[in-house]
Amino acid sequence: MKAVDTNVLARFFVNDPDDREAAKQRAAAIAAMSGRVFVSLTVVLEFEWVLRGFYELPSTDVIRVLRALAGMPQVHLEARDEVLAALSACESHKLDFADALHVTRSSRCTGFVTFDKALVKRAAKATLAVPVESA
Repeated sequence: MKAVDTNVLARFFVNDPDDREAAKQRAAAIAAMSGRVFVSLTVVLEFEWVLRGFYELPSTDVIRVLRALAGMPQVHLEARDEVLAALSACESHKLDFADALHVTRSSRCTGFVTFDKALVKRAAKATLAVPVESA
């Protein structure tokens, strides 16, 4: 099993015909993803940002891509259940993926403290691992 970087995932999932370098690297990304691979949680977080920030994909497409990644049988996704829980919170309660992931990864804590009032409000409506409260 080999670990893959964010750029491999981007080349695998995003067909960017305007980027000549990406087009050259796509075949190698497909080959890399055909074997057993490990995707770390930090790579997932960065990949979400790349899809949303760099490629400017709508959140529904970002969620669809991350669910597809989590569903690939040859992929060992670190904290898969927590990633899927965070995606569900994003989908149903419009939470930011990073915020939802921070909270779901805090399941051994009694609460999650933040200055982000919007997160507190949205998280109150979601079923998350721990309560989110204002600092």
